[in-house]
Amino acid sequence: MRDQGVIVAFGGGGFIGSHLLRKLVSNCRSRLISVDIRPPKIKVPGVDYKIADVRDLSALDVGAEVRTIYNLAAVHTTPGHPAHEYYETNIRGALEVSAFARRQGVKTIVFTSSISVYGPGEETKSETSLPQPESPYGRSKWMAEDIHRSWLAESEAHRLVICRPAVVFGHAEGGNFTRLARLLRRGLFVYPGRRDTIKACYYVEDLVESLLHAASLEERFIVFNGCYADRYTLEEIVETFRSHHFPQARTLTVPRAAVLGLAAALRPVAGAGIGIHPDRVMKLVRSTDVVPAWLESRGLARRGLLPAALQRWKDDSAGAFD
Repeated sequence: MRDQGVIVAFGGGGFIGSHLLRKLVSNCRSRLISVDIRPPKIKVPGVDYKIADVRDLSALDVGAEVRTIYNLAAVHTTPGHPAHEYYETNIRGALEVSAFARRQGVKTIVFTSSISVYGPGEETKSETSLPQPESPYGRSKWMAEDIHRSWLAESEAHRLVICRPAVVFGHAEGGNFTRLARLLRRGLFVYPGRRDTIKACYYVEDLVESLLHAASLEERFIVFNGCYADRYTLEEIVETFRSHHFPQARTLTVPRAAVLGLAAALRPVAGAGIGIHPDRVMKLVRSTDVVPAWLESRGLARRGLLPAALQRWKDDSAGAFD
């Protein structure tokens, strides 16, 4: 990979940021700076870690001229935050990162948005589909995209890549796939009324490869969905896990109303690692049928990668799927 000058990753201490920096350290000669409000999930040797709040970067000085920004900072866990926190961090963060880019004379920003900007639904969506976000997270990400597009319009020298990742899984994720692996390890997964929900997904290292490829191009503006082209159903994901890693696990289908009732009863302990929450149950019955048309148009959307991705995750996490 060519030298991109100094690279700053906002949110570089998080899940995706840690994997991105790990890849960049091995592939490029640039000085790498992570800016995050918390210590890194995976500390990568060779990265300069700085603690800062993306909602106020007015005092941030990285001591060098920055050529490229990766903006991965966000409040994203849903459920998990009051509505106002998504707007305060995701929108304010986009404004502050854009202002930092102006001060530094940055030429390229790579921003991770979300497929949540499309809203859930059974119809298939590509990058040309009209965004119709329903959640505070999705709406805040759509507004943050617009803030970055405003920065792009300020100069012909600016380049912007917007990636809309699906459910991203891998080591240090701690989200939906981690909870699924935990339930299967315990021996039982319950489908809440349906098995054919389409759930767009992507292994974190495959997402990183897509981000780096898009950033390496000369195109001034790119928007792409970060997901596999297979349109995996929930059952296909579960059965891939079972057949390769948890053969002892059982599954059964229970009416949605019964699962929602149990989730409501267990909601006070949902944060204790049980993972049952009414909003999470609804995620399992509402499809996110998103396709990576931009990646497909460039021959970068190979199919059938889920089994290998789960094995790579297992290897990277020493078998823990955490």
